Parts: sequence; C-alpha cells; structure tokens
Amino acid sequence: MSETTINPSPALGDASARAGPARLLPLDGLRGAIMVVMALDHANALIAHQHPPAEIWSRPLPHYDSALAFLTRLSTHLAAPGFFFLLGAGMILFANARRALGWSQGRIARHLAWRGLLLIGLQLLVENPAWQIGQPFRIVPVYIGVLYALGGAMIVGALLVRLRALVLIAIGAVGIAAAHLLLPLQPAARVEPIMRLLLVPGLTAPVVVNYPLIPWLGVTSLGMAFGGWLLADRAKAYRWALSIGTASLALFVALRLASGFGNIRPMEGAGWVAFLNVVKYPPSLVFLLLTLGVDLLILGLLARAGQRLAAWGQPLLIFGRSPLLFYIAHLYLYGLIGLAIAPEGMPIARMYPFWLAGLAILYFVCRWYGALKQRQAPNSLWRLL
Repeated sequence: MSETTINPSPALGDASARAGPARLLPLDGLRGAIMVVMALDHANALIAHQHPPAEIWSRPLPHYDSALAFLTRLSTHLAAPGFFFLLGAGMILFANARRALGWSQGRIARHLAWRGLLLIGLQLLVENPAWQIGQPFRIVPVYIGVLYALGGAMIVGALLVRLRALVLIAIGAVGIAAAHLLLPLQPAARVEPIMRLLLVPGLTAPVVVNYPLIPWLGVTSLGMAFGGWLLADRAKAYRWALSIGTASLALFVALRLASGFGNIRPMEGAGWVAFLNVVKYPPSLVFLLLTLGVDLLILGLLARAGQRLAAWGQPLLIFGRSPLLFYIAHLYLYGLIGLAIAPEGMPIARMYPFWLAGLAILYFVCRWYGALKQRQAPNSLWRLL
C-alpha cells in the first residue's frame, strides 16, 4: 500500500474511496491505537464495573485507589480528542477526494451532514441501549455522548471545509476557550438543555450531556486545519505534528504548574496523579494539551515508521479502517462479556485479559468488514460503518 494513501472517510474520521488515492497509513494507525485504549476504558466500565466519578467541571476530580486504576483511565483520555481531530482531518481529505470524482461542494456538504445525522441517530438508538446491558433496569436520562458530538461537529464542519487553515485554527481556539470562559459561575446553577448540548456538560432532566458540541467542534476545526496541511505537504505536516505535539506537552506542564487559566479546576493534592488528573468534561485546555500532544507525537512517529507500519501495525490499521463498526460492536461485546462472567464486577487487573480477548474478536470482525467495504462503490451504504 502506497504512502500516498489518503483517508477520505469522515465517520469517526474514516472512509475510503474505491477509486482515487490510497489511504494515509499514519492516520489509520493512530485511529486504531486510540480505539484500542478507548476499548480498555469501556471494558473497565462494562466488565469490571469500575465507574469512578467523571472528571467534570462541576465537582471535585475523582480519586483512585491504585496507580493501575488511574493509569487505566489516563491512557484512555487519548481517545476522544484523537477522534475529533481525525474527524476534522478526514473531512478535509474526504472533500478533496470527492472533488476529484466530480462531486460539487453542495453534494459534499449534504453527504457530510447526512453522515452527522446518522451518528446522532446511532447515539440515541444503538449506543445508549448498550450501556444498559447487565445493569439494573431503571429509567435513565437521554444520554448525549461522543457520537452526538461527532455527528454535530460533522454537520457544522460541512460548512467549513473550504476555509483556510488559519481561519479553522481561530475557530478551534474560540471553541476551546468557550469551555473556560462561559461556564456558569455556580456549578449548582440551572442550565437550559440547549446550553447542555452546546457547551456545559451535566444533567438537566431528561438530558445528561458529556460531550457538548462547541468545544469538541473546536478540536475538529484544528483537525481540519491539519487535513489542509496534509494536502499541501504531507511530509511537512507530519513534522509539524511532532513539533506541535512536543510544544503542547511543554505548555501543559507550564499551565498545570501555574494552576490558573486552562485548568478549569486547580490541582487537588500533590504528586504525579494529581498533576495528571485534569478536567475532561468539558475538555479543559490542559486536558487537550496533554492528550492531543501525545496523539500528535504518536502520529508523527507512525509517519516516520513508513511502510514498516503496514507490516507490524496491521491490527491497528484494520481497527482504524472500520471505526464506527468497532465502536458499536465493542460496546455490545464487552457488555455481554460482563453480563456473562462478572455481573457483579471484578478487579481491574482481572479485566485486562477479557479486554484483550475482546480485541481479538473485534480484529476478525473488522478485517472481514474492511474487505467487504473495499469492494463497494464510493457512495455505497456499506461504507457508512
């Protein structure tokens, strides 16, 4: 597979065109890697039934009873920012590939908008029931999670794909800053449902929101800017990924030590766990500097691996090419495993083999589906997963 590969698919950042340029291996590899750690987080919840309080702006940060419990959670933080960043890059690459096939700008925008609506529908109708597997029956609020925000970002992003990189970066900065500047002064203040959906995570019955649109659209906009860089000069874009990733981690350290703007909540306690335990809901600036910094470093290193990635990174590439199928399937798979073997939960260390077993099953499912998808035309419904 040629290193000229382009990833033209926008669903969770993916889809490939039957005709035209091939895929960008580093993007597939990063997407696959963050899906693996995302699966760890969800296996922890659905099999081990470990549910630490969320790192949300309105209450104290969670405390962990072991380094393993914290590191398990910390590693999975790479997933959400990576998904939104890759979604943005994928939208730009998708639009470019479809223009080469003769699609008009209006057709591209309509396609992206319909893909976004599909993700929102899957959130409400397919993902949400998975979280109830093995749980005591109860009436739950309407959960607004990552698929909703990805879908919303895709719908809005469909209007932004022709913008210059500097404009997209500015939009990204405004969206991320809004998560800091526009939160209510009092966590207990009532927030209208529309503000939950757009900006302020939390519960306003009957809606509970973890992923409000505006800050995550900001991350998507940054990914769109990076997608433009990839089209202009792929090698340079990957070098920028390494440089920006390194600078992001340095700025994370500086802002975390200062414990002021960018943290949403200051450090609680001392030690390395307190230093790395940051607000995710909404994504604080330090959260994004840490996670996107690591994601960008991984992306740059995968690019340096070149064609070696196709040899030793095959599982990551296969996961990265069928992200939506993986996402839906892994929730039901780990939910059923937890229901069958550990309805009362288990220690985190005992959960790890079941997480790996689930990945093995998902590998064969995604490999089969990836081969099926490659045989379909660019506008086939089979490519939606």
